Amino acid sequence: MTAGAICALLLVFGAGSGMAENGHDHDRARQAVEAGEVLPLRTILERVEREYPGQVIDVELEREHENNLAGWVYKIKLLRSGGSLIKLKVDARNGTVIGKRERSGTEHEREQRAHRRLGEGS
Repeated sequence: MTAGAICALLLVFGAGSGMAENGHDHDRARQAVEAGEVLPLRTILERVEREYPGQVIDVELEREHENNLAGWVYKIKLLRSGGSLIKLKVDARNGTVIGKRERSGTEHEREQRAHRRLGEGS
């Protein structure tokens, strides 16, 4: 397992993960993986890496509700060569990419500068 995958795994299941502030949600996510309702993160990352190579910088596993249906979704942020940032939304049941947003390196840099400016003014 790559260092990035290990870090991503810790982000999903480690204390204080970005997945949810509620420990109950954390337990539900772990149970979903153990019950086979959700593919393991390693499997998801292997599939994503083939089509979207890059460094994983953030992973969240969330329960989403759309059209009166609830399902698990991995939200993965990747830093690609050249500095572009890609955000993927992946169906956790089967590993299908169901959403994608990409920003060029220059767009990402502008966004980071804007966030720093806002943070300095608070």
